[in-house]
Amino acid sequence: MAAGARLEKMRRRVRLSRLALFTAIAAGPVALGVAVVSGPTTVAATPSDKPTPVRTAAAAADPAGYAQVFVDVWLRSSADAESAQARLAQSLAPDVDLPDLVAGAQPKPATVTAVRSAQQGDGEWAVTVAAQYVDGRLRFFVVPVSADASGASFTVRGAPAVVAGPARAAVGESPYGVSVASDGDLSLALVEFFGAYLTGAGQVDRYLAPGVTLAALSPAPYVAVSVQQVSAVEEAAAVEQVPADGAKVRVLVQVEARDADGRWPLAYELALLARSGRWEVAGLESGTAQGGAR
Repeated sequence: MAAGARLEKMRRRVRLSRLALFTAIAAGPVALGVAVVSGPTTVAATPSDKPTPVRTAAAAADPAGYAQVFVDVWLRSSADAESAQARLAQSLAPDVDLPDLVAGAQPKPATVTAVRSAQQGDGEWAVTVAAQYVDGRLRFFVVPVSADASGASFTVRGAPAVVAGPARAAVGESPYGVSVASDGDLSLALVEFFGAYLTGAGQVDRYLAPGVTLAALSPAPYVAVSVQQVSAVEEAAAVEQVPADGAKVRVLVQVEARDADGRWPLAYELALLARSGRWEVAGLESGTAQGGAR
């Protein structure tokens, strides 16, 4: 009896093992069918797969123009007058007192110009503004201005302070140390060029190097022009003969121009290129990028 019981247990184990095997085999195709119907497997992105946000540094807004407008209207306002200038000044700086002036005691400024901005912290600025009067007086005011985080809004947070003007900066040695003869080919070429450029005497294009474009002043602002002095950086500008093609020099030209109002001293920095035995203008460099490469 005991042996029979053990044998029956063994048979049951075999049947259960076979059932498990058949179940696994049957489940395989079913699982595969479910995977195909369900679509591709979705893999969660790891932190390294996430796109890195691009950070752009917000440019600090310069409130120089805002301070300039405020000082202009503040100087034209008076606490005892309900003028448009006074209302504008109070809207720009609600907590700042207006001047209390005797009528006609002080002339209004002819021009008001922001000359310097200094950022003193997050959203805090000190703007220096110059006020020029018709009688020749020049006064400088420092205005404290606050900006919001976006730099889109400003407010003047205190009354202007009268200060001394900015110190004059030291001027370095000029690179134009080579003197150019007034009767040389280079100076004569400049005389013709400025005659065309400033007075309209001839076409400007004929004095330009290939590929250089420079529009003539129109209408011509002057009736006469003369070249007073020419200085150069390179020694090649001082030679009597025009050098070989491709030689390039940089010059500083002192010009005297005349119109109906009088005489005007002007100065120009130019680049000239030697080509076919003559000097041609390759760049007009006085404060502008026009007229070709530097």
